[in-house]
Amino acid sequence: MNTFDTVIHGGRVVTAADTFEADIGIRDGRIVAVAEGLEGGDRRIDARGRLVMPGGIEAHCHIAQESSSGIMTADDYYSGSVSAAFGGNSTFVPFAAQHRGQAIADVLSTYDGRAAPNSVLDYSYHLIISDPSPSVLDELPGVFERGITSFKVFMTYDLMNIGDGGMLDILTVAKRHGALTMVHAENNDMVKWMNRKLLDAGLDAPKYHAVSRPELAEEEAINRAVSLAKLVDAPLFIVHVSTRGGAEIVQREKLAGAKLFAETCPQYLALTRDDLDRPGMEGAKYICSPPLRDSETQAALWRHVQAGTFESVSSDHAPYRADETGKFLNGANAPYPKIANGMPGIAMRLPYLFSEGVLKGRITLQQFVGLSSSNAARTFGLTKKGAIAPGFDADIAIWNPDETRTVTAADQHDNMDYTPFEGLVVTGWPETVINHGELIVDKGTLVASRGRGRFIARAPTDLGGRPGYKAKEMQVLEALGMDIHS
Repeated sequence: MNTFDTVIHGGRVVTAADTFEADIGIRDGRIVAVAEGLEGGDRRIDARGRLVMPGGIEAHCHIAQESSSGIMTADDYYSGSVSAAFGGNSTFVPFAAQHRGQAIADVLSTYDGRAAPNSVLDYSYHLIISDPSPSVLDELPGVFERGITSFKVFMTYDLMNIGDGGMLDILTVAKRHGALTMVHAENNDMVKWMNRKLLDAGLDAPKYHAVSRPELAEEEAINRAVSLAKLVDAPLFIVHVSTRGGAEIVQREKLAGAKLFAETCPQYLALTRDDLDRPGMEGAKYICSPPLRDSETQAALWRHVQAGTFESVSSDHAPYRADETGKFLNGANAPYPKIANGMPGIAMRLPYLFSEGVLKGRITLQQFVGLSSSNAARTFGLTKKGAIAPGFDADIAIWNPDETRTVTAADQHDNMDYTPFEGLVVTGWPETVINHGELIVDKGTLVASRGRGRFIARAPTDLGGRPGYKAKEMQVLEALGMDIHS
């Protein structure tokens, strides 16, 4: 009888801390040995000449989710998880979106019905809250008990914006239960004012989307969101930082000890607002929010990736096809505010980051593992994922570091009709992906069955090394015996 179900042998193991030659022994879905010269195994995977890394954890993606205006994403939990797997991911955490008037129990029941029969990967949810009514706040403790320990709020979009008071309510409930609040930070009134000025002047082509959402709108909102979180000393995660000023606020507040986390996305490192000015309506494919910026901002964001300002580089996969079901639901020549907002990218996140980050010397292999997997595991309470060590889930991606590809839409394995990375030449590609000890993608071929993925209950965020902030006024209230988190 073999000691192991699977042995991965001959590869170069990469973790967030080290790189070393070793074999990996897997049994019952877990890593049970990391050592040289492991024998046996019902299945032996030859990884000579390959990098063996923790499977990616995609912690920001929109799958089988309606937008606030009612547009359904092109990817469901099958196509979305398959695309994620081909991109080197073994786990993903999409959003479960509450819209105004919905009970949280109904939201989660809907997403359970979408995810469980379809996902080929392990999954969890971030809960989007757009209506923090007293009854909704009363439901949140049950959400945390189920292991959904993060949720997202918006500071923009009229149908999603919960206002500063709503944010404080959410932040205080989150802190009491050990949850992490994620925030889309843009100043809603700045954006609406810019839209009105542009549209009144007849400037409604896709390229004006970038003009309509100023860098200052993000920077002001990030600063305000951090201030709100500091007031109640609650942890906060800033999603899709797209500006140098926003990144500098995150860096400054982290250095001051705030319980703060942040990410950026490949599109802000790879593309610019010039892509919105492509001929005809081609620019509509590049509409996302926050918008694409300029090359100087790209360079600044790369420096922040290098410096550790961001926990992760996430895709913000928001797949709307370039047809009447998605981008052009409101017409083939719709003004930019009526064009569906978002771009696909779940399969390209890691190949892009590896090729442009590791191979061009911007980040190390160890940083790549942190940005792609290990940091997200620690931040979002995936305590058995994100590492190659005994006791962890056998979630592994085997990479060919030398394979060069020219990106095509067909390589994405999603339900989209385009990729914004079309024609980009990348080097380094994930060949084999394993989730919980089972092969998902085997040398470029999907071998997993629909619905095999498991819902993963998550632990609270690891706040080690983040002492937080004690507002003097809150200390006065506490001294008076007031419980601000009740």
